[in-house]
Amino acid sequence: MRRKHRRLQSEADLDITPFMNLMIVLVPVLLLNMVFAHTSVLELNFPTGDSVSSEQKENLQIQVVIYDDRLVVADNQGGVIKNIPEQEGDYDFVLLKDVMKELKSRVPDKKDVIIMPSRKTSYQTLVSVMDTVRSYEAVVAGSVVEAELFPDISLGDAPVQAEQAGTAKGGEVSS
Repeated sequence: MRRKHRRLQSEADLDITPFMNLMIVLVPVLLLNMVFAHTSVLELNFPTGDSVSSEQKENLQIQVVIYDDRLVVADNQGGVIKNIPEQEGDYDFVLLKDVMKELKSRVPDKKDVIIMPSRKTSYQTLVSVMDTVRSYEAVVAGSVVEAELFPDISLGDAPVQAEQAGTAKGGEVSS
């Protein structure tokens, strides 16, 4: 009779060193990418189709209209407050911020503003106007803080400019 010799089978050692090296490199890279991929959400109030009550009509509505060549700050009671012309091919956001600060000093309880961009307004311009009317940096007790201007922003369409309306009413159609 033959004897069967069993070989002692040893279990293979699992070498996890390459996996650990990968994790050492991958975890910091993913953490850094998380910081750079920070997104922010802007809360907007869109107009509803409900009828406007007489009480709401009497309230002051501040409007910032974005045209191709200027910004117009207006309200529903007194009309145009300030015309801000374009400066060297860009909008004057510093003057817009000053006008909004002056309006906030007149009506400190007011928190909403309506921004009305024209159809040709770029996304970056719209975001810059929104950031300008929402808050500004102020120095309080030696530290810089964000002071609130008009944080509740609604969007609407800019009214047609007078020269465009005149062309449209004149019957001339350009194609």
